[in-house]
Amino acid sequence: MVESLRGMGYSISTAIADIIDNSISAEADVINVNFHWRGPDSAISIMDNGSGMLPMDLERAMRLGDKDPSDDRSLVDLGRFGLGLKTASFSQARRLTVRSKRDDTSETLRWDLDLLRADPQGRWLLLEGCQPGSEQFFAALEPLTRGTLVLWEVLDRVVPPGSSDKDFLQVIDRVEQHLSMVFHRFLERKSIDIKINDVSIKPWDPFLRSRADTWRSGENAMVVDGHRINFEGFVLPHKDRLPPKIYEDSAGPDGWTAQQGFYVYRNERLLVAGNWLGLGRGRSWTKEEPFRLARIRLDIPNTADEDWKIDIRKSIARPPHAARPRLSIFAEDVRQRARRVFAFRGKSERRSSVGLVAPVWEVERLKNGMRYRVDQTHPAIAAVLEHAGDLRQDVIAMLRVIEETVPVQQIWLDTAEAKETPKTGFDGAPPEEVRSVMQTVFNNLVNRKGLSEEQARRHLSTTDPFDNWPSFLDTMTASRRT
Repeated sequence: MVESLRGMGYSISTAIADIIDNSISAEADVINVNFHWRGPDSAISIMDNGSGMLPMDLERAMRLGDKDPSDDRSLVDLGRFGLGLKTASFSQARRLTVRSKRDDTSETLRWDLDLLRADPQGRWLLLEGCQPGSEQFFAALEPLTRGTLVLWEVLDRVVPPGSSDKDFLQVIDRVEQHLSMVFHRFLERKSIDIKINDVSIKPWDPFLRSRADTWRSGENAMVVDGHRINFEGFVLPHKDRLPPKIYEDSAGPDGWTAQQGFYVYRNERLLVAGNWLGLGRGRSWTKEEPFRLARIRLDIPNTADEDWKIDIRKSIARPPHAARPRLSIFAEDVRQRARRVFAFRGKSERRSSVGLVAPVWEVERLKNGMRYRVDQTHPAIAAVLEHAGDLRQDVIAMLRVIEETVPVQQIWLDTAEAKETPKTGFDGAPPEEVRSVMQTVFNNLVNRKGLSEEQARRHLSTTDPFDNWPSFLDTMTASRRT
């Protein structure tokens, strides 16, 4: 049975997070995760200064399934099944040793899966004391009056044959990213200090709340089956609006596209980091590039675990039927806002200081799909048509060819592969090229349309893509015809 439990799907990061849950439930405020590189003999220890356990409590904690998941629990308890310590540990290591101190009393118990497998009588051999030669790992616990240290040894899943110290360092990096995300709300309010090899980790805020250009829906709440659920939507700023370092950090451990969706918290501990929870109209939503900036915070109490189908690894959540309609409507609004920000490179609404921006392209919605049309009233297009003379029909035919050959599929593929929208609005073009095009259109509005220069500036400030270049418009003067 124990060997089977090893295949429950924990990663090294989720396994360590499960141990830290116990530390938080024990009211620890300092938790130190230490990675000891010694090749095949490497070890990992997680120590806290929590309340500790008396010998009888430790023995109970080392049993498999000591808790009934239906029992009433403290509102701040992060566990449920009484399996986390064992299943998380066994998923990564074949030897689990726990030492706990409380009221000047210390006890050490150990599971060794190799000994269990080798025992001819198939006994449950819960051993006292640590493995000979491992006492050094517990030295850090000695100065504390209370606390617990969990030691993993024989790390066959973490340090498989052929592993190097570089591989071990990469494991540490992944764990740090995960812990800074899962426990970010605890770290932000400084209720706990989580350290890796004695260095405190920093919180990772999935919602970029420190940015004024992050859109927020405001707090929402509903009661489902007697449980209060709180949720809030966020649309993060477009890449063009973020400094490179902040953009890179905000991507999260799995990248921008993978981190979209709901962030489900139980007692402020993150359970699900970016998932649409099987919601959607018609079919379940999938993670797609246009919605990569959409993130929704959702808080549930630990009394709602069964309704939300929380699993042992605390990595899966499914909304109860009664919550799905409202969450779907809410999420659809956040997704569409994120789509607009993504499509217009940070402008959720095409609006200048003096009014809505007139686009070059229009969407013609048909019964069996949609087409993209060039707006012939756009100043740059209208100027050519008005003065084309005998070539007018040729120009219109040219525009129609362009409309019918928009490389929609190529744009879609390029966007999916590059994970970014194609450059538009003169993005990256030399300033002199931008100014030259704008000057041509500006001259036409003044010389041929009879607008004043101020009227021409206002007109272009609401015209795509010239609204992106207000600094040029402010200084532009017309070249008069002779």
